[in-house]
Amino acid sequence: MDLKGKTTVITGATSGIGEACAKAFAAKGSGLVLTARRKEILEKMAGELKSAYKVPVEVFAFDVRSRKEVLAFAEEFAAKKLVTDVLINSAGLARGISKFQEGDIDEWEEMIDTNVKGLLYISRALLPQMIARNYGHVVNIGSLAGRIVYPAGNVYNASKFAVNALNQAMNLDLAGTKIRASLIEPGMVKTNFSVVRFSGDKSRADAVYEGVDSLTAENIADAVLYVVEAPDHVNVQSLLITPTDQRSPYVIHREKK
Repeated sequence: MDLKGKTTVITGATSGIGEACAKAFAAKGSGLVLTARRKEILEKMAGELKSAYKVPVEVFAFDVRSRKEVLAFAEEFAAKKLVTDVLINSAGLARGISKFQEGDIDEWEEMIDTNVKGLLYISRALLPQMIARNYGHVVNIGSLAGRIVYPAGNVYNASKFAVNALNQAMNLDLAGTKIRASLIEPGMVKTNFSVVRFSGDKSRADAVYEGVDSLTAENIADAVLYVVEAPDHVNVQSLLITPTDQRSPYVIHREKK
């Protein structure tokens, strides 16, 4: 796909992988539709991206967990006659790291509602238009955690296993169309992910990456570009990316101080 003049919709666009994808796709000349909960940050990003890359940027502030808000977004999206050439389902999070029998149910629901239901709501809202045009690419941001379960990961693991399954389902159900679906599964990426997981405890979050030459959000944005810019007849259905220092959730090399 030649991204110049196309439109890329990104959920979870205000931080981490979503933010890096916004910059990477704008640099390729793609117009952007950025969604997240924080309107002020979205508007600031839009101004910076328009100025830096001279591309159109639309912003929509809503919560992907809310079916009602997603439907309202879809109606406004259609009313503005916007199209989706690329959809990047980047909104996602982890909360806590507790044993199954000690888990916080509110945290479970937040992860399931964001990582699974949010992806479902957005994809269901935008895929029909993509199918009508018989064109487009859906990129789902999964995780190594969606392949291998680790202790106390339980519900986060389950939510990312669901993303893996839904990406497979999309590919099956989109057979016969020109629409591709790709799953990007990062290992350790140093973003605000662990800060969110540990409710703002930065020292605990930093310890996760200590001694590891971790991936960056920009590395994952490069991978998203790779699968989207592949020739139209090439569908990279899944791509697992880890730091060289990490070979599984259990095998991580850490440089000693």
